[in-house]
Amino acid sequence: MTDTVAEERTVDRSDKLVILASSVGTVIEWYDFYLYGSLAAIITAQFFSGVNETTGFIFALMAFAAGFAVRPFGAIVFGRMGDLWGRKNTFLVTMLLMGLSTFVVG
Repeated sequence: MTDTVAEERTVDRSDKLVILASSVGTVIEWYDFYLYGSLAAIITAQFFSGVNETTGFIFALMAFAAGFAVRPFGAIVFGRMGDLWGRKNTFLVTMLLMGLSTFVVG
């Protein structure tokens, strides 16, 4: 039986930049989910005032859960786009979609 030894690889500046950018993006994303979950009771009162308080709270949590439910589908779609068109172009498409969505809501 032969043993294989993994090559030791050093972390250069570009690797550190990727790690930092990924970490910042993840922190911002989870902070957004944290805020929504923490403010679910207030969101219930503002957006679902026409229904029972418990029902409104469940609706608010269902909207919160929808964010988690669609994440794998976005990963599949945009991951494939990244493989086909390149990560930079896919990033630009996602930023355009987010900007247009924000504009339409506003």
